Amino acid sequence: MKFVVLFFAVFTICHSSAAGERIITTSDGVNLYVKVKGTGTPLLYIHGGPGSASLWFENLSGEFMEKHFTMVYLDQRGVGRSGSPKDQNYSLDRMALDFEEVRQALGFEQWLTLGHSFGGILQMAYAERYPAVQKGMIMLNCTINLTESACESWIPKAAEFVGEKYSCEGDTVSIPQRMNEYGSKLRDTGLFWKMGSRNPDTFSRLDEASAGIENFNFDLSNHVLGQQEYWTNFKPLTASMQMPVLYFYGTSDFMVGPEHYKGLNFPKLMLWKNNGGHVPFIEDSTDMENAILAFSDKFQL
Repeated sequence: MKFVVLFFAVFTICHSSAAGERIITTSDGVNLYVKVKGTGTPLLYIHGGPGSASLWFENLSGEFMEKHFTMVYLDQRGVGRSGSPKDQNYSLDRMALDFEEVRQALGFEQWLTLGHSFGGILQMAYAERYPAVQKGMIMLNCTINLTESACESWIPKAAEFVGEKYSCEGDTVSIPQRMNEYGSKLRDTGLFWKMGSRNPDTFSRLDEASAGIENFNFDLSNHVLGQQEYWTNFKPLTASMQMPVLYFYGTSDFMVGPEHYKGLNFPKLMLWKNNGGHVPFIEDSTDMENAILAFSDKFQL
């Protein structure tokens, strides 16, 4: 299948220089919030969630990242400070096209992407459709197969924490519904933090880091997990991707799965094992920074 960009995004710049906040209006009329900060190779942050927005990564890791990269913080359509599509188009084609129209609007020939968590699905979809503009990919605790992450780690581990046993095999309830069920049980028992951190306060720190967004848009999170294409297994695609890839994973990250790295066949892959959980930019920032610098140095990014 061929993916063609038919026209450039129309965009409104809120500042006269490249750096700063702006609104980029996509070809289907969605206003995307974008902030550009830092120096060096351009890097698009692809947030997870789905629907977490970009502010927490900017607040928690921006000081380091902006010393080494020109950071592009984007709130995806239907998230945070960005608008929603009137036709509720949250397809992977459209999400990838949003990233590409942002790149074109900013005038970058190529850039890096950095995905976190669910952002790995979007990162892979973008790289599949527009490989030529991918200078490299940094994948922090990313899933690239939601079904595997959910059925081999997320749900069975959540069940274990609340004293139950679970297997996806033969379950007649949908995976998203089962995840919501166990997520509620974890929150009710105060155990949700065990899914991806060493400290009960870690996830509340993420909430605090995004607290500056008023009238937060949650629209995307209400749509994407019900779309089958988001449950695609992207692992077979990795063998054909020629850009350098850093895959940073945690041995106690039960949201993605501590063995999710298995089956990745990127030809230019740097695997980085971290003995932590899902949020290294809070609990293991030094190790995360060392991994990014080593990756950048190795591939001269």
